[in-house]
Amino acid sequence: MHTVAVLALPEVVAFDLATPLEVFARTRLPGGRVPYEVRVCAPEPEVEAGGFVMRAPWGLEALAAAGTIILPGRADPLTPVPDEVIAALREAAARGARIASICSGAFTLAATGLLDGRRATTHWLAAHTLAELHPEITVDPGVLYVDAGQFLTSAGAAAGLDLCLHLIRRDHGAAVAADAARLSVMPLEREGGQTQFIVHDQPPAPRGSLMEPVLRWIGDHLDRPLTLAEIAARAGMSTRTLNRRFREQTGTTPLKWLNRARVRRAQHLLESGDEPVERIAVQVGFGSPTAFRDQFKRIVGTSPQAYRDSWVSRRR
Repeated sequence: MHTVAVLALPEVVAFDLATPLEVFARTRLPGGRVPYEVRVCAPEPEVEAGGFVMRAPWGLEALAAAGTIILPGRADPLTPVPDEVIAALREAAARGARIASICSGAFTLAATGLLDGRRATTHWLAAHTLAELHPEITVDPGVLYVDAGQFLTSAGAAAGLDLCLHLIRRDHGAAVAADAARLSVMPLEREGGQTQFIVHDQPPAPRGSLMEPVLRWIGDHLDRPLTLAEIAARAGMSTRTLNRRFREQTGTTPLKWLNRARVRRAQHLLESGDEPVERIAVQVGFGSPTAFRDQFKRIVGTSPQAYRDSWVSRRR
């Protein structure tokens, strides 16, 4: 089982702390197996957490046994990081642990020097400060999260959800991450003027939204050459109204959502089977293998074959 250690430093932001606890603890593999054990650790048994004091069951020794370490933000990110914490994080990194920060937790990770020479992000309000304090880091304030391999950083608190789901997808694939997203009731898209470096899985529509029935219908007919007019007819709207309602409730357009849903379905097929890429292109509704490869690379950042190869190596 993969151990996830969530580090609670004084004045930890409760939202940042709770996000990985909930997301990883509730993740399930096919058949109901539990892939993660989540441990909250701290330098001291009791930690100030805004309006309350919490007791951490684990000390810093938990970092030594963790495969993933999550660093939540702190109310004052400029508060110095204890030397013993910096040493423990560096030791964990040296043995290969994956370390990810949420929101202003990037300041904690930056204090270790592990982000030097790398790209990173944090809450947009704090991005300028992070860049000034750590000029060795390339700070990008316009993304939800940055995956730099062993070290990952996310923007404001809600972006911690995107980051956790991305980590689950890295570990267990698109289908498991999509199931975790349903439990979190994540929105379909989080564009909002920000261009993500890594495109995360696109979960289903929030229950009760006006778009939910038509989105479920689209999901059941991804193999068909759906047009905007056909989707609008199914929703009982004009194409103009559909586009407006769709963007209001999902943050994106119908055709963008359709392409990402198709790519997510393709990811699952590439991860779990061995059918030719050309056949998968047809199964998920792309008109040609070339169109499929272009969209897949644009959204995922690599080719379908390279994506499959990475999963084949993991299964061996």
